[in-house]
Amino acid sequence: MGNGELMSDMLTVREVARLFHIHPNTLRRWSNNGRIKAYRITPRGDRRFKREEIIRFLGELNGQADDRQEAESRQLSR
Repeated sequence: MGNGELMSDMLTVREVARLFHIHPNTLRRWSNNGRIKAYRITPRGDRRFKREEIIRFLGELNGQADDRQEAESRQLSR
């Protein structure tokens, strides 16, 4: 795989923030806290995120949302 192909599978902070509907600084904070893995590129330290890791992270978020909804519905049915 060439460098161009590898970079095409990487997303910028702005792209991922738009996907999640969050502020870019929130995504940077998640990255700093280890919640989501970022790869630093360039001497400036720009972040990039692997597409497949973003998909995995979204799956985890959806799983947590499903768990929360299920717990709430159990509490309401009591």
